[in-house]
Amino acid sequence: MAAVAGGLGLFANQIIGMMWMHPRPFMVGLGHTLITHAPDSSFPSDHLTLWWAVAFSLLASSRLRRLGGVLAVSGIPVAWSRIYLGVHFPLDMAGAAAVAAICAWGVRFEAHWYLIPLYNLAQALHQRLFRGLIKRGWVAP
Repeated sequence: MAAVAGGLGLFANQIIGMMWMHPRPFMVGLGHTLITHAPDSSFPSDHLTLWWAVAFSLLASSRLRRLGGVLAVSGIPVAWSRIYLGVHFPLDMAGAAAVAAICAWGVRFEAHWYLIPLYNLAQALHQRLFRGLIKRGWVAP
């Protein structure tokens, strides 16, 4: 579910970026840019959306809640670094948190229709790609 939430979050960001072009700080001459970056839409941050979508998905699992909390807290320096480097505004990070939370919540409550087919597909691909290694006993089936 965490992988699906992350992928869905990045997909949502692409849709948002196509519908609303929000300039990055360096595109409007604000501050100093410490790294080069493509002049595309800054809202919301892809880096933080992916990070927090995975973290929020893990937070929803009682078994992985501690790991989710660690990831969620460690997303704060990620957010700060993107702002400090001059490629995002603080509002871009708030948008990333919102997209990540919505995606993590959505995949959790809609897992009944996609999780088993996706798992079966991944298992079939694994069996096909690693058939030789499985026969040799190097990889578990």
